[in-house]
Amino acid sequence: MLTFADKIVITGHYYNGPGKPCYYGAVYEWLSEDHSCEGAVGLRAVSEVEFEHDGDAVVWRIRR
Repeated sequence: MLTFADKIVITGHYYNGPGKPCYYGAVYEWLSEDHSCEGAVGLRAVSEVEFEHDGDAVVWRIRR
């Protein structure tokens, strides 16, 4: 997880079977002026495809 401008970007991983893409990207946005760990966030987008590497998911989420 990292903060990128006004967005919070996350890369996740789940088991999808041997040799299959298993990383995804998600983008959240701040819902208030409180940008601390207790601030409210809302889901903005989740990748509709799985990626082979977490780096590919990072590129997707930064471009959102």
